[in-house]
Amino acid sequence: MTAFVHGHVQGVGFRWWVRSQALELELAGHASNLRDGRVEVVAEGPESQVRRLLTLLEEEPSTTARPGRVDTVVTQWAQPKGETGFGRR
Repeated sequence: MTAFVHGHVQGVGFRWWVRSQALELELAGHASNLRDGRVEVVAEGPESQVRRLLTLLEEEPSTTARPGRVDTVVTQWAQPKGETGFGRR
């Protein structure tokens, strides 16, 4: 899954939060700042775990300790490409 996260998500610890959530879910991938202010999150692993990460990205901040402000999450689904990252090998 690739998720493009729109909102105030750069410079607030959002990528580190994504990384910690992905590590707990045992996912591979990465989170990168894009020039237009979005964060791109690429996650691979069991579909149920990837969907859980997506839910965490979309939840209201009152239900998570997610930093920043997420306005919209646009997702694309594709076949896994063998990502490493997030601490998984």
